[in-house]
Amino acid sequence: MKKPVLTFLFFVLATMYGCTPSSEDIAGKGDPRTYGREEIDTLAVASGESPELLDVATERFIRTYGPTIKRYSERYGFDWRLVLAIMKQESRFSRVAESHMGAEGLMQLMPVTGEEMARKLDLDDLSHPEHNIEAGIYYLRELYNLFEGSGEADRLKLTLAAYNAGLSRVFDAQELASYLQEKPTQWQSVKDALPLLSKRYYTLHRSVWGQDKPKSGWFGNAGQTLKYVDSVMDYYDDFRLALN
Repeated sequence: MKKPVLTFLFFVLATMYGCTPSSEDIAGKGDPRTYGREEIDTLAVASGESPELLDVATERFIRTYGPTIKRYSERYGFDWRLVLAIMKQESRFSRVAESHMGAEGLMQLMPVTGEEMARKLDLDDLSHPEHNIEAGIYYLRELYNLFEGSGEADRLKLTLAAYNAGLSRVFDAQELASYLQEKPTQWQSVKDALPLLSKRYYTLHRSVWGQDKPKSGWFGNAGQTLKYVDSVMDYYDDFRLALN
């Protein structure tokens, strides 16, 4: 980071020291660990995999929904094990999961996003697991397409951050990263910028956007998004080891 930028950030921190953010607009879908668990239906066609190093619930889930996940992952150009990792983080494999923000199903689509995907894909019921899976993967692909200037590893993490926090949050973080003379196409730059979207950095926001808040509003839940990305990637690593 360039010296003038460090000086400016020091000034921001110094002027705001001791302040506690309040009434922040928090995006995202909430902590999936608060969701209830369901008894997963195991009466389905086997996926063809012989998973090892997996817990019984995950094996059952794969037997039930593995073929569907694979089909739509292939259709929209993703590794099915990545989608599996997202589902584990989002819903803990519960098809009836619902967050306090209103996100529903295995892929935890927010209502507005779900309605848009349903319209595009001509799906009539996103509470149906297969429809929820297809809509979620399709939406993931739409987000992924918007970060084509990034390397593959960065692109994937930017996509996951946008899936969790909302695309506008990531765009704001990229714009802030550019202002700080960092590379907005790299995940590390966006990762560093996301916490700076909170209310306490309003003086920085004035310099970037000419107003006291980012374009999409203050974001005080960056920590949850960063943990989300790390968690999904950890699950993805596990599933790549356990599943062919």
